[in-house]
Amino acid sequence: MKLKNKIQNSMTLVVMTTLLIAYVITTFVVYRQTFNLMEKELRQEADYIKTAIDKTGETYLKNMDEVRRETRVTLIDRNGKVLYDSGENALESDNHKDRPEIREARKKGSGQDVRESKTMKKEMFYYATKLPDGRILRVSKTMNSVFSTAMNILPLMGLIGLLMFVFAYFLSRWQVARLIHPINNLDLENPLDNDIYEELTPLLERIDQQNKQKDLVAQMRKEFSANVSHELKTPLTSISGYAEIMKDGIVRPEDMKGFSERIYHEARRLITLVEDIIKLSKLDEGAVELEKEEVDLYALAEQIMSRLAPQAASRNVHMEITGEPVVFKGVCQVLDEMLYNVIENAIKYNKENGSVSIWAGSTLQGKKVIIRDTGIGIPKNQVDRIFERFYRVDKSHSKETGGTGLGLSIVKHGALMHNIKIHVDSVEGVGTQMEFIFVEK
Repeated sequence: MKLKNKIQNSMTLVVMTTLLIAYVITTFVVYRQTFNLMEKELRQEADYIKTAIDKTGETYLKNMDEVRRETRVTLIDRNGKVLYDSGENALESDNHKDRPEIREARKKGSGQDVRESKTMKKEMFYYATKLPDGRILRVSKTMNSVFSTAMNILPLMGLIGLLMFVFAYFLSRWQVARLIHPINNLDLENPLDNDIYEELTPLLERIDQQNKQKDLVAQMRKEFSANVSHELKTPLTSISGYAEIMKDGIVRPEDMKGFSERIYHEARRLITLVEDIIKLSKLDEGAVELEKEEVDLYALAEQIMSRLAPQAASRNVHMEITGEPVVFKGVCQVLDEMLYNVIENAIKYNKENGSVSIWAGSTLQGKKVIIRDTGIGIPKNQVDRIFERFYRVDKSHSKETGGTGLGLSIVKHGALMHNIKIHVDSVEGVGTQMEFIFVEK
């Protein structure tokens, strides 16, 4: 259901409910007023008849038979026997001494009650008053006049209700259209510039935040596409250039090996770049298998160090690992990629005859893996940017070592996935320490 229709129906329902409540209250008020008026009239009539009996005796009652009256008059002796009743077959009535209004009149001088009459089969209002000689004079009248008066207002109230319903329907349509108009004309590109209801402010702030995130993501994708194009183009251009020279037969036989090595090196660089892009895309899309298992971080770091040993040996970089076995529940493949990229960087960007040390174990802050190197270091103003995609501290050195600029982005995504905190401490020209704090969820 549309919001517009929902609001309109709600407003119409409120009006109809209000009218119904108003009718019930009005009917009750009219009923009570009519009842009180009838009670007052019966009291006055009873006092009038009582005075007439005091002056003329029962002759007044006999004269009343000749007059057609709406009020029923009954005279009852001290024992409850009916001496006179203006109703038909009145003298055949039961003894009245136990009737509520009679008992109350004997005690207090007057009494009243509302009930169904056994002889007339109607709802009656009874009022009784005690005469000086102890007899009880009772007057009564049917409640039909009270109900009929209350019911007489029903057609009028129905007509008023119908008119109010029609009025409420068109009023609600106009009001809803007026309320919905600002919402239908929201400027979602600049949500905070909308002068609209205060209740919508949190929603507009959320939309503004999402817009900013969307713009940021769009900008990042744009930069990513440009960087990927550039990074792919460089090795492809080199491969194409070397292959073209070889095809044209310009290369001397003794140089063929060197050219082949360069083509191989650029091809490997290209493959590594594509693999990193695929890994990063999977992490972005959450397509990495999220089946977690118990991983010994010390053993994992030791395995990675063994895999990278030939690369370290080629650069005369000494590697060592210390600490103790420490188990963390995570995705082994992602944890492997994270530690591998950091340790590989520590080797690539190290100095000749430098060193890389790894420590794994438990501390008061939690489980940790600390990787230190004696490499080129990172300028302080660039430490916060090293996890950006394709960002390189030393671009010339990165190309020499075959870096893609995506390794630490993969590390960042893996850390977010596992709720791992990363602390980087680096001094340019001295070395870098990267600390991983594994926080159990």
